[in-house]
Amino acid sequence: MTVQTGAAAPNFSLSSVDGSQVSLEDFKGKNVVLYFYPKDMTPGCTTQACDFRDYHKSFEDVNAVVIGISPDPVESHKKFIDKYDLPFLLLADTDHSVAEAFGVWKLKKNFGKEYMGIERSTFVIDKEGRIAKEWRGVKVKGHVEEALEFVRANA
Repeated sequence: MTVQTGAAAPNFSLSSVDGSQVSLEDFKGKNVVLYFYPKDMTPGCTTQACDFRDYHKSFEDVNAVVIGISPDPVESHKKFIDKYDLPFLLLADTDHSVAEAFGVWKLKKNFGKEYMGIERSTFVIDKEGRIAKEWRGVKVKGHVEEALEFVRANA
């Protein structure tokens, strides 16, 4: 399954570090920058999370919330948030159902081994819950700035 620009984003409800369930529909009326990343505490994922942290205020200034999703459990997300002082939500998609709904749960290859995992991807979901922009196979360097510029231009 995959989503398309202009279509309604799949709704979901996932666990947050405070024990609450967070749903996409909770953010109607705001732009949502939803990013999928493979694993807490790994170099690329840490750089990406810290970039989102460093631009967090700029996203807030354009009525946007940042939400990160990975298959890691809530406990791992809590450590990641605490270690890097991340001011945005990280949600646990332990059964990768949301990743599948967004079409980012993919067959990956690393050092000759094949496995299923997250394709680093970002989606901007507009105030009405539609996918305004998607980036798949994201390269971390410069990506957060590109996402911010898109939201600024389309807020």
